[in-house]
Amino acid sequence: MTHPTPGADISSPAMPTIYWTEHGEEQHARWRSERGSPAPKKVVLADDTTTADTAYRLACEGTALLWRGDFHNGRQLLQALGRRADQVPARKRKKAAQEVPIVDAFHQHRLAQSQRARMLGMLLIPFNADYSVPLRRAPDVQAACTDAWGPAAPTEVASVASLRELLGVTSAHEWRRVGVEIPSLGDAPNNRIHPHYGVFSPVRGEYIHLVATAHLPKPPTGQSTLLAFDIGTGSGVLAAVLAKRGVAAVIATDQDPRALDCARENLKQLGVEAQVTVAQIDLFPEGRASLIVCNPPWLPARASSPVERAVYDEGGKMLAGFLKGLTAHLAPKGEGWLILSNLAEHLGLRSRDELLAAIEANGLKVISRIDAKPLHPKAADAGDALHQARSREVTSLWRLAAA
Repeated sequence: MTHPTPGADISSPAMPTIYWTEHGEEQHARWRSERGSPAPKKVVLADDTTTADTAYRLACEGTALLWRGDFHNGRQLLQALGRRADQVPARKRKKAAQEVPIVDAFHQHRLAQSQRARMLGMLLIPFNADYSVPLRRAPDVQAACTDAWGPAAPTEVASVASLRELLGVTSAHEWRRVGVEIPSLGDAPNNRIHPHYGVFSPVRGEYIHLVATAHLPKPPTGQSTLLAFDIGTGSGVLAAVLAKRGVAAVIATDQDPRALDCARENLKQLGVEAQVTVAQIDLFPEGRASLIVCNPPWLPARASSPVERAVYDEGGKMLAGFLKGLTAHLAPKGEGWLILSNLAEHLGLRSRDELLAAIEANGLKVISRIDAKPLHPKAADAGDALHQARSREVTSLWRLAAA
């Protein structure tokens, strides 16, 4: 591993630092964590001689292990740590889900997930300044890291991240390379969305199909074309679906720079960039539209990492903001399409009455609701800690209008 140049300043708040002792000398490097976790305070070296039991004990105690052995052996150690984490707790979580209210089971499940992730994140991997990994049999991860972290700057220094995070980076790179086929965007092979690292992958097709098949509102009187807003566009998939359906102009908004870059790239490769304008805006752009589509995070709970913000939104802030601002941005006879799963209702996180009351309180009415049953594997997994709720989940497109 190439250590930072003596005197190099890598201790600014924007570049947190991790410290450890090696060969009797203090070493340091840039600390990377997508979850925003602080650098571990206690770090020991580990290699091929480190047993899984020892690593598990240290990780549970909060001691990080900087891997110096064979890369593939490091992956095997991570898998062994995962098996140890899942052995007894899996039975306890299943039993707890049966004996406590579902909302408590959900919070216990999230806590267990967080604790598991924290423990597995204690196995660390070194990176050179150019994102190469200085370990035996290490794969070439430079392209994947560049996708996730941006090009290595001339002033870049050696860094450290968890092996678990690196595997997430390389997995996301493969998703981006291969893409996700979206039948609603036309025939293969020109119907793929390529999600970027940190941007939600549109693998749940039922909500996309709802937007692709719901009856479009008519343009305002005296106009021949339709203007639509896609609020929180993410990968750009819903904006692309609307454009493919013949919507003449779409304004797609998001706050996340990664999502904006992802959406622009997808819209260009799908050939609809002339119809869709991508803008970095919190919720609504200026003006009014005949159709405003929003697929907010479905669960009003705290996200533990940036990529989870597509699913979890503490307090349901985006949903509340969409409902609050919708009437002011709808053209006459326009519609707001709210795409929402009822999983939060089955988990006891939000009731149907609370949703309907929020719609009414913001001067809106429900024109109709179109439902779809999810087909994702967890909906049929009886061993899942939240199977009771997932098995009853329904995804809906709520057609809203000004009351």
